[in-house]
Amino acid sequence: MSYDHPEFAGSRLHAQVLRPKDSATLILVRRDGPKPRILMGQRSGGHAFMPNKFVFPGGRLDPADCRVKPARDLDPATLAKLMARMRGRATASRARGLAHAALRETWEEAGLVVGRSRMEEAPDLSCLVLFMRAITPPGRTRRYDSRFFVADAETVSNLDRPHHDGGGELLTLSWLTLDDIRGLDLPLITVDVLDRLKPHLDQGRLPAPETPISFQYYRGRSWIEDTI
Repeated sequence: MSYDHPEFAGSRLHAQVLRPKDSATLILVRRDGPKPRILMGQRSGGHAFMPNKFVFPGGRLDPADCRVKPARDLDPATLAKLMARMRGRATASRARGLAHAALRETWEEAGLVVGRSRMEEAPDLSCLVLFMRAITPPGRTRRYDSRFFVADAETVSNLDRPHHDGGGELLTLSWLTLDDIRGLDLPLITVDVLDRLKPHLDQGRLPAPETPISFQYYRGRSWIEDTI
């Protein structure tokens, strides 16, 4: 599938093409109320990339993420999808690193401990399901090869006691229903993720590990959507 994505249409292409940085995002879904709620935070207006936008917790892969030994591994289907079409040499340690980056960034940005009791413990990566992947096109101030993971908020050990001091990258952290989120200033890629997630939530479940994922990126001046 190829089309000119409206979020990037008309973007000025810089002479220097930045290489995308591996990154990971975590969509935490809370299902202890009348409607599912998702953790969202607003980026500071001082950021060069997507200022003031409401997003999920996430950020760049750190080399140390790839050295973490999990207490429980990723589901084999999730591991396989992470390694499929991985830029550079595809390794299981890098795939696990991406999953851990999602957990670490959620701790750093939202103060929530996912998949373990304390951050010092080995993580349980089996709670993460890869749901989508997208690469920022050339011409942007930042470029990321982003993997969007989904997890149940039941895997958060300090759900109602976050260690967030309000000084991180994400401000005004809130658990919001899909209806609440629609009124926010969202990146279009986030809207796309939520549109794809909604049918699962409407059926009272989260995506299964074997669910095929959308992989979106630019080729030339066309926005491509593949399935992994």
